[in-house]
Amino acid sequence: MKMRTLMVAGLLTLAATGQQAAHASTAANPLSDAFDKAATTYDVPRDLLVALAYAETHLDGHGGKPSAMGGYGVMHLVSNPANHTLEEAAKLTSQPVGTLKSDDAANVLGGAAVLRAKADAAGLDGKARDDAARWYPSVAAYGHASDATTAKLYADAVYEVLADGVRTAGVQTAPKAVEPDRGTYEDVPQPLAAGTDYPGARWVAASTSNYAVSNRPSSDQIDRIIIHVTQGSYAGSISWFQNPAAKVSAHYVVRSSDGQITQMVREKDRAWHAGNSEYNRRSIGIEHEGYIDDASWFTDQMYRSSAALTRNIADRYGIPKDRTHIIGHVQVPGSDHTDPGSHWNWTTYMSYVTGGGSGGGTNPYTAEKVCGSGFKVIDSQALGTAGTAYLLFNSASGSNCATTLKLNSLGTATATSTFLEVQGSARKTDSGNFTYYAGPVTASASGKCVKWGGKAGSATYESPFEHCG
Repeated sequence: MKMRTLMVAGLLTLAATGQQAAHASTAANPLSDAFDKAATTYDVPRDLLVALAYAETHLDGHGGKPSAMGGYGVMHLVSNPANHTLEEAAKLTSQPVGTLKSDDAANVLGGAAVLRAKADAAGLDGKARDDAARWYPSVAAYGHASDATTAKLYADAVYEVLADGVRTAGVQTAPKAVEPDRGTYEDVPQPLAAGTDYPGARWVAASTSNYAVSNRPSSDQIDRIIIHVTQGSYAGSISWFQNPAAKVSAHYVVRSSDGQITQMVREKDRAWHAGNSEYNRRSIGIEHEGYIDDASWFTDQMYRSSAALTRNIADRYGIPKDRTHIIGHVQVPGSDHTDPGSHWNWTTYMSYVTGGGSGGGTNPYTAEKVCGSGFKVIDSQALGTAGTAYLLFNSASGSNCATTLKLNSLGTATATSTFLEVQGSARKTDSGNFTYYAGPVTASASGKCVKWGGKAGSATYESPFEHCG
């Protein structure tokens, strides 16, 4: 009897210990509790709120310190001449601005309040608020982008995080694929890839108040490439460089998740990025999405994409591929910046710059081999140095074929895609991690126009409707 009593007591003790551990685990994740409370208080989808915060900051409040755009906390509540979400959050929650800047729970509550206000302005009723897909325009509005193209880029990034799920800082969300209802953003065109100095880069112009028109290299020799970190998100940085009040810019911005590149200032012009007039005159500035104190932003995709860009610039201007000529912002004389910081892996980066970081060899496939007998190439678009998108036509069958062939990382599965859309019909896409090519995607297009394109590395191309007939 005594043995049984001891066993029961032991089980009760273990149960109590388990309850205490569970309680301690919950208590150890106050940020997760903050998202739960904020979502309930303002009737915002909790996982969407987490995805928005992750896209902005990776759930890092940075100790109340502002981003380069003047944004604070996990939800990146901004206070700058063009964006007053911090002050809006203070008004909606009755929380002091100082508290919203430094307290994670208050900051998350403030972000939820602002997002709900955007939903109210968009006319979302209670039933609509239950559907994460319907929040797309409200998410786009939260980013307070300077134009519809950047707003769409911002919202798409949030929904990509929602689809992937989040597991960081004690906060978890399950992967949730949602086809967003983009509303008026559905027809917003992709930024042009043509005409940039680096093939395959997107083009979004910085405000003319944020750089100096020049005629380099005729006016000034270009002999440096300067590596920066945005201290903010990709879309937020693009929007900031479009803001006339910023008085800063860079030639290029590189995204963390996939290495996508946006050019904002022509290389012939002097971007204001170095904090040193002489170095602005002689250099190209490349910004990288992220924060210097968080290594999670510096992905291999970002390193490879940026290194390909740096290699391309160095080759065109005869810049030596060494650490004397490819430098961090911290190395600029007189600069008070510390980027790219200690988490930036210069060894890896420079190995990609000098060696290309590719799988080596030549792609054994051609577009004709991929699409098959009877198909001939009628158009193509270089995707930076990562690959080429092709459009082919079979005159006998009246069919088109799209494929994307890789040039780098051959034999290694990397993100590659191709698509083909016949006007009036649904788009067909082949997207995934492929070793040599994406596709083929074929469709009968006799007498109709087609839209085509693809993606390899950081470069994306989408044509207008063309090749009609």
